[in-house]
Amino acid sequence: MLKRTTINFVNDTLSKNTDWKILDVGCGYSANKYASVIADIQDLSGFYKERKFIKIKEKNLPFKDKEFDFVVASHVIEHVEDFEFFIRELERISSKGYIELPSRLGDNLVFENVNDHIWWFSFDDVNNMLVASKKNQLIDPFITVSTSRNFFEKIFRESLVIELAWEEKIEYIIDNRIRYDKFKKISFLKIVKKYLSKKIRNIYK
Repeated sequence: MLKRTTINFVNDTLSKNTDWKILDVGCGYSANKYASVIADIQDLSGFYKERKFIKIKEKNLPFKDKEFDFVVASHVIEHVEDFEFFIRELERISSKGYIELPSRLGDNLVFENVNDHIWWFSFDDVNNMLVASKKNQLIDPFITVSTSRNFFEKIFRESLVIELAWEEKIEYIIDNRIRYDKFKKISFLKIVKKYLSKKIRNIYK
């Protein structure tokens, strides 16, 4: 089962289940505060000195079947070439969890996402299913990750981020028909220039 949620609701749930063994996988330097175990391909053991850290060295996640009560994978899946295998690994090591992904709009706005992200995701609210396709860059990015998270997401989070809770199974499809190659890439710099030019002309009318 896969459904929409919010990180605030998830954190509230985790705070009430202090006996749960919680994993945050692929979190970098921003692990969920309730995670008792943290795993990443980078060696961040020095950063997470107060919590158990596991370095991921192989494709298989280094954990036993159903070892965790809850697993967090925030802004990870879009980076993984074989995301289907990764999803199966999440289902193997836990029975429920939280997934956070950039929306297609959010993915296009951020500089750092251009070369790092492989997949695009949307959510089918009718069938409660992730829809994956190879990423298309349709907009020249103009904001940084930090600006997005510290400013834009606070106001436009529901437009920039997909927040999902799952139990037992993460339903998804790959739709390779989703291509936008015929569209010309939008340049926000050109839009801003046109806007300013129009404003200046109006001033001197």
